[in-house]
Amino acid sequence: MPPDTRPPGDGTLSGQDADALLQRTARGDERAFERLYDVVAAPVHGLVRRIVRDPAMSEEVTQEVMIEVWRTAARYDPRRGGAPAWIMTIAHRRAVDRVRREQAAGEREAAAGQGPGASHDPVGERVEARLEHERVRRCLGTLTRLQRETVTLAYYGGHSYREVARLVGAPPNTVRTRMRDGIIRLRDCLGVER
Repeated sequence: MPPDTRPPGDGTLSGQDADALLQRTARGDERAFERLYDVVAAPVHGLVRRIVRDPAMSEEVTQEVMIEVWRTAARYDPRRGGAPAWIMTIAHRRAVDRVRREQAAGEREAAAGQGPGASHDPVGERVEARLEHERVRRCLGTLTRLQRETVTLAYYGGHSYREVARLVGAPPNTVRTRMRDGIIRLRDCLGVER
């Protein structure tokens, strides 16, 4: 049974070591999972915290991620990328899902709070969503080809940095830089505060 209330660790681990620990975890090795947990829980929590922002909810999502790593370790395929990237992809997806769920719940509560006499305008909502979609497409058009390609593959395709680098035929550090620059330009274009 995996630990679920341990404090995040601060150890270091190479990608190959993490791969080996994750493969041992897939075979039910609790000690391997404990070592993996000690090393990846802090970076996972950091990523989740940046996305979710709420401290208590971030801790909860971090624990959910680590439990998912324990339960799904057998699905890890080292040919598709390293263990740290695989774990961080799970963390990113879980955190984004949580934010979306919370936003949807807030929207439902706000809609319910409008009262029985309030009108619901599905056509207006669709138009607004379409305009937002067009705005994002227009802003994506302001990026360089490599920026647009890397951002699209990572955020819409769910690929890790390594996978994106392989797909576009560029070094991982170049992909990271282009993606970071592209996201900054998108934020500026969309008027999103950092």
